[in-house]
Amino acid sequence: MLVVLKKDYEEVSREAARIVAGAVRSNPKTVLGLATGNTPLGLYNELIALHRAGTLDFSHVTSFNLDEYLGLPDSHPQSYHTFMRQNFFVHMNQQQQNIHIPDGTISRDYESYCASYEASIKSAGGIDLQVLGIGRNGHIGFNEPTSSLASRTRLKALSRETIEDNRHLFSNESEMPKCSITMGIGTILESRRILLLASGRSKAAAIAKAIEGPITSSVSASALQMHPEVTFIIDEEAACSLTQREYYRHVLEMTQIFTPERLS
Repeated sequence: MLVVLKKDYEEVSREAARIVAGAVRSNPKTVLGLATGNTPLGLYNELIALHRAGTLDFSHVTSFNLDEYLGLPDSHPQSYHTFMRQNFFVHMNQQQQNIHIPDGTISRDYESYCASYEASIKSAGGIDLQVLGIGRNGHIGFNEPTSSLASRTRLKALSRETIEDNRHLFSNESEMPKCSITMGIGTILESRRILLLASGRSKAAAIAKAIEGPITSSVSASALQMHPEVTFIIDEEAACSLTQREYYRHVLEMTQIFTPERLS
C-alpha cells in the first residue's frame, strides 16, 4: 500500500489524473473502473483538460462504473448514468459500446443481471485500474458496513448514513432510493491496481480506519489492505487522523528512489 499525501483537493485530483492518463497512454485499451460523487470530479476535469489539449485519447478505453441507484432510470437527474454523462463521457471520445454502468431499472432476475455485469468485466479482461472514493462510514462503492469481503456485484440496501448524506439531492422522501446495484468488495479486489481518493476532514476517520485499522466488514475500505497494488491519494485534512504520516512520506521518498515505476 502506498499513501500519497497532498496539500489539497486540487493536488489530489492532479496526481490521480497523472496516474490514470499514464495508464491509458501506456495501454490505449486500458479497462478502467470508475466512481461517482464529488471526490472524482476533479480527476475527471483534469482528464477532460488533457483530452481537449490533444494529449489523451480515450477512443479504445473500456470502463465499468461501480454502482447505480436501484429504481432510477438513466435519464433521472440524480442517476449515476446522468452524472457520468454530464461530468465526463460527453467531453471525452470514449466509444459508447465501451461504457458500462449498472442498470438501475431492472425489476426482476437481479442475480442473473448482476452475474452478467461480472461476466462483462471478465470478458473485457478484468479491470486494470479502479478509481474509488470513500464514504464517511468507510464504504467503497455501495458496499455498506457488514458487506462480505468476498462479495460480488449484487443488490445492496443503503445504510441510514448514506441515505442521509444523499437526501439533499432528491426533492422528496419518496424519490430517495433505498437500494443500489454495486460491484462487490471481492470484485473490486480483483482489479490489477486501485486508486482511492479522499479529501476533507469529514473523511479523516474513515481514512484512518481503512489504512491503519483492522480489516473488518464494518469498514469495507479496510479490505484494500489485502491488495498488492493500492494507492491512497489524500489531502492533509483527510490525513489528519493518521498516526503514521511521517512514515508514509518516508516510504514515498524511498519508492521514488528505488521503485519509481510504482508511481507512474
